[in-house]
Amino acid sequence: MLFGMEGNAGNVKAMAAMHHCVILKKGPVDIISNGKRTVTNRVHNQGMTKGGTGDVLAGLVAALACKNDAFTAAWAGAVITGNAGNMLKRKYGYNFCASEVADMLAESFAALKK
Repeated sequence: MLFGMEGNAGNVKAMAAMHHCVILKKGPVDIISNGKRTVTNRVHNQGMTKGGTGDVLAGLVAALACKNDAFTAAWAGAVITGNAGNMLKRKYGYNFCASEVADMLAESFAALKK
């Protein structure tokens, strides 16, 4: 919507290259691109479509960007946040909220490091 075009991998990559930035496009399959490299993320579930989960993701990406390049921060943030949502889904089904996703981030990161 931001660029007035379909949010597919080709367009995400083109806009990231044109604007010299990293784009993380959330969706059923997240698309992350820096204009040179493009990856997808399928680690998440429908329970994460609730209000606030994107804010949790944005906050984690911003924190990760303090010590990592923006592409790595976006990709890692998407996977860590999605894994937190999947951990909550296993416990509660889809009945969880954004603050619970935020509370699960450290445990998600630790599980992914193994």
